[in-house]
Amino acid sequence: MTEKSGRDLIDEAKARVKQVSAADSVKNPDPDIVYLDCREANEYALGHIPGAVFIPRGTMETKVEAVIPREKKVVIYCASGNRSALAADTMQQMGYSDVASMSGGFRGWVEAGGEVE
Repeated sequence: MTEKSGRDLIDEAKARVKQVSAADSVKNPDPDIVYLDCREANEYALGHIPGAVFIPRGTMETKVEAVIPREKKVVIYCASGNRSALAADTMQQMGYSDVASMSGGFRGWVEAGGEVE
């Protein structure tokens, strides 16, 4: 078995999941999208997308089903887009069919002028 680096796993996840840019998310708001913040509590406390559901990446598999129905349109974000790609890949395996990772993450959202709470 070939060993994989963390970077390899992230790149593979990004290849399997839909990516949406932070700038496009800011410019084209969709009220039907559930934004899922998969960062840690201290990051979330410093600022997040208004109305975002907060589930840290480390507990997502055990908590997401109770909070977000599988038929919802979900955009997951972290700080830069790596953890969210892994989370989106996992959610697809769990049966979520309309899930995407926000490339650029929360940093990209802020740089694009997105609202923060």
